[in-house]
Amino acid sequence: MNLEEFFEEWYSEDAELLVRTSGSTGKPRPIWIEKKRMLSSARTTCNFLGLHPGNTALLCMPLDYIAGKMMVVRSIERGLKLIDVRPSGHPLADDSLPREIDFAAMVPIQVLNSLENREERNRLRNIRHLIIGGGVIDNQLAEDLKDFPNAIWSTYGMTETLSHIAFQRLNGPQASQWYEPLDGVDISFARDGCLTIYAPEVNPNILKTNDLVEIKINPSGKTLFKIKGRKDNVINSGGLKIQIEEIECLLRPYISLPFMITKCYDQKLGEAVVLLTEHDKPEELAETAHYILPKYQCPRHYLHIDHLPTTVTGKPARHQAEEIASRLKK
Repeated sequence: MNLEEFFEEWYSEDAELLVRTSGSTGKPRPIWIEKKRMLSSARTTCNFLGLHPGNTALLCMPLDYIAGKMMVVRSIERGLKLIDVRPSGHPLADDSLPREIDFAAMVPIQVLNSLENREERNRLRNIRHLIIGGGVIDNQLAEDLKDFPNAIWSTYGMTETLSHIAFQRLNGPQASQWYEPLDGVDISFARDGCLTIYAPEVNPNILKTNDLVEIKINPSGKTLFKIKGRKDNVINSGGLKIQIEEIECLLRPYISLPFMITKCYDQKLGEAVVLLTEHDKPEELAETAHYILPKYQCPRHYLHIDHLPTTVTGKPARHQAEEIASRLKK
């Protein structure tokens, strides 16, 4: 979808838009979303970031998904000057971009790529508010952004919440490991420890996620939360529950080539830990894993794959990875 097609849908008489989920934990599926709720979400974000009419906003995300659509809706709601660039891994490569941009939203791989080029890195530093979502921000990326002069935020949300419902500051004196929900968003956790969201301005339903969380109340009485991993990303190996994201986080500083953790069936253990990697000699990673990880978390299989499975928005495609691991192990 291009910008002209989006505007045609937005300014039609229909009260809803069709949006597809990204498919990070299952097959992409279509959902209908009310335009008035998209405007409400946009208003809340613009208020939180202090955006004003005439500010510039960079659109570098595909318009087929909620992240891209919401950037346009924010520009409509707040009267922002929208800068439309072709979605790519290098959204700041165009020399015609203005030196300073007030607001941009990117996925982690776009930020990583921009950091590798001097000109793009300078443009990244000059974005007044950069929000990053749609994937894991690892410790190294967070460290690389710490000294940036402007505000950088990690966002939490999903298609059903019309992009994000919470922000985590990554740099400056306000940097935190905790997400702060936006105004009008109530959070709690269910008996299984998963996050529950009630944000009636953007979704009339109470949303129960599969994200395992830790919750605390700050001195001002605000409920904050921290993501520990996904409930469906747990490997039950020999009766021990292993969190996929925890292993990836521990290994990431020591493995330079792309990798991801998944699982496969094991006759003795029930499920076994599998490391999928683009490294052409995956068995060489076993020594690193055994040095870094507790014995019960170490992968039992190290498998090479040319390209790790991801969704169109750059997230790990977990179900596809599991299918690939089961196939390669044979």
